[in-house]
Amino acid sequence: MKVMKFGGTSVGSVNSILSVKKIVESVEEPVIVVVSALGGITDKLIYTSKMAAAGDSNYENEFREIVYRHVEMIKEVVPAGEAQVALQKQIGELLNELKDIFQGIYLIKDLSPKTSDTIVSYGERLSSIIVAEVIEDAVWYDSRNFMKTERKYSKHILDTDLTNQLIKETFNEIPQVSVVGGFISSDKVSGNVTNLGRGGSDYTASVIAAALDASVLEIWTDVDGFMTADPKVISSAYTIEELSYVEAMELCNFGAKVVYPPTIYPVCHKNIPILIKNTFNPDAKGTIIIQRNGVGEGKAIKGISSINDTSLITVQGLGMVGVIGVNYRIFRTLAKSGISVFLVSQASSENSTSIGVRNADADLACLVLNEEFSKEIEMGEITEISAEKDLATIAIVGENMKHTPGIAGKLFGTLGRNGISVIACAQGASETNISFVVESKFLRKSLNVIHDSFFLSEYQVLNLFICGTGTVGGSLIDQIRTQRQKLMNENGLKLNVVGIADNIKGLFTREGVDLDNYQEDLYAKGIDSTPQILCDEVIGMNIFNSVFVDCTASPDIAGLYKDLLSHNISVVAANKIAASSEYDNYRELKQIARRRGVKYLFETNVGAGLPIIKTINDLSNSGDKVLKIEAVLSGTLNYIFNKISADIPFSRTIKMAQEERYSEPDPRIDLSGKDVIRKLVILAREAGYQLEQEDVEKNLFVPDSFFEGTLDDFWKQVPTLDADFEARRKVLESENKHWRFVAKLENGKGSVGLQEVDSTHPFYGLEGSNNIILLTTERYKEYPMMIQGYGAGASVTAAGVFADIMSIANV
Repeated sequence: MKVMKFGGTSVGSVNSILSVKKIVESVEEPVIVVVSALGGITDKLIYTSKMAAAGDSNYENEFREIVYRHVEMIKEVVPAGEAQVALQKQIGELLNELKDIFQGIYLIKDLSPKTSDTIVSYGERLSSIIVAEVIEDAVWYDSRNFMKTERKYSKHILDTDLTNQLIKETFNEIPQVSVVGGFISSDKVSGNVTNLGRGGSDYTASVIAAALDASVLEIWTDVDGFMTADPKVISSAYTIEELSYVEAMELCNFGAKVVYPPTIYPVCHKNIPILIKNTFNPDAKGTIIIQRNGVGEGKAIKGISSINDTSLITVQGLGMVGVIGVNYRIFRTLAKSGISVFLVSQASSENSTSIGVRNADADLACLVLNEEFSKEIEMGEITEISAEKDLATIAIVGENMKHTPGIAGKLFGTLGRNGISVIACAQGASETNISFVVESKFLRKSLNVIHDSFFLSEYQVLNLFICGTGTVGGSLIDQIRTQRQKLMNENGLKLNVVGIADNIKGLFTREGVDLDNYQEDLYAKGIDSTPQILCDEVIGMNIFNSVFVDCTASPDIAGLYKDLLSHNISVVAANKIAASSEYDNYRELKQIARRRGVKYLFETNVGAGLPIIKTINDLSNSGDKVLKIEAVLSGTLNYIFNKISADIPFSRTIKMAQEERYSEPDPRIDLSGKDVIRKLVILAREAGYQLEQEDVEKNLFVPDSFFEGTLDDFWKQVPTLDADFEARRKVLESENKHWRFVAKLENGKGSVGLQEVDSTHPFYGLEGSNNIILLTTERYKEYPMMIQGYGAGASVTAAGVFADIMSIANV
């Protein structure tokens, strides 16, 4: 025998009731069906009774809606004929009784608890009679005859012994299908109608299942089961297949409204499984709640629950230390005022005790506590008690957390790296629940980052904001689009591009930008973009695991890094400006990133996709010291000096470099050596030297006058250099030498300039736009370490940016 409970949404419409009929009639073993009132009816009964008590004649309109709902439901679910007529008559009699009660309340303008209990009982009485008629051969039972309560502590408390006895007597012989109304009961002495409170239908089903030793208790609702988190907040939340009774109880108490918490104890005591199923998706597996012995396999955390309605009240003062009974007085005072406390956190010094209550209870709690401790407050032993409101409480739940080291460390470390401050926390010795309080504005971010970091999500998610859609940015977006599915399948990593911006428009969406149509969407759906708007949008989204990717050369965008890093947003920059700016700014950015637990990566600032900066960092971190750097760091200049020949003059090679997109749009930036100087400064700093751009000695090959005026002026003037370069080239060729624009760091001093290298030099055979770097260190003194490869080009630079992004994901 099994017990099946169907909630208000499961009997709230014609289709849902017919679905209940199909589900129940497909069960072969005997079944007891417990039903709630039609969806929304209980609330409407309460509302209508309050209107009547207030003397508002519009209660009649509300009552007519209640009548209409039930009458129309019968017409739709029961075929026309004698059965429908008889059912309409039976329901009509109950509705007439209800009408008389409402009329009486309206006349005397009084609503007693006893009358209120009677009114709300009609919801389940009406629905259970209708469902019993719909299900073939079902027998209806009045739950008031066996669900018995007694008056204790101003509440109706179930008399368990008497109720169990009456249930066994009532169901001594169980029909194939029995139908009872949940929630309602009666007083064991007076026989007056009572109820079991909100969620009472679940409790009714559990008590019946325990009394009759049912094989299983099935709770049919409008969700597939317990979810790992709220799916409205976390799109990747999924159904938990199995929970222990303890885990289910913890999740229920902290906001997961799948099962009414008291439901669990009666069946847990009898070791009866609870199966959560979806009336609207009956084929879904659902969640099974069972007794588990010992630590099971699987993830340490089963689910996350939250209460976005928290106020934290802290009682603190030096006068509390060592004083016995302070907490007793706190909880006694709150209990007298009917205030429920759902979280307690106390320092071991006894200097403070923090308690979590609902926002609605916060003011009253402060008032009564200040009255209770008025003498201590007056003497300065305890500070005046106030509430910190608009907070959220989050609980992570899982029995596998028991004796698993590092769970709390990982939790708080993850929150910290995402800029989320924990205001208070609590963990019981059972180790099945860690609860903590954060600001409400961080609730969504907290839930997502925990869900992601503890692998409750199918994928680890990295949320990317990409600034710049030019050659590098566009290539990066293409690479992400083509590689994304593979990363999801093979690495469990989802790269979610939540923002794309250029210098005109910005597009931001939590769900992720469609990378197949981002260019069209950017201008069709995007907002106007300025550096400040961009910064405000990125920070304002307050999204977890965020990475800002700068594929521009804009100093204004580089100026945003400090704010972004300070808000725990990692930065990956192809933009060289920040890392080569004043040393103090460079150092501050690195320190902020380190302090906030995020990353500031700029590998592509030097050598495009070559692992130059990473190699220098690895050498330094392992105890080596860089003594000397010699490098060809400009792919553009190397391309120019490799292409120059008798047939291709100097001016033409510059144009070719621009056409091949090796150079900056204004090639004078490359020719001035400024780009190489920036790169050398960055390398020197990463190697441990404090170097500014102004400190670098320059030996340039183009006169200063060529860098003045407009770009058009430059193109007109530059051919005048061709003859001189050709004469020098012929001499160079006769000596079997090549030109290389070399950056050098030695003894802490930097220089850049055009050098002639012979065939014995490592730089001699450097082809195309390649870069090369020689690192002389204390370990690599006699034979310097050499790194060589493509040092320019949109695709390799984008690949280097991509590699930095992947390093943040630790994949």
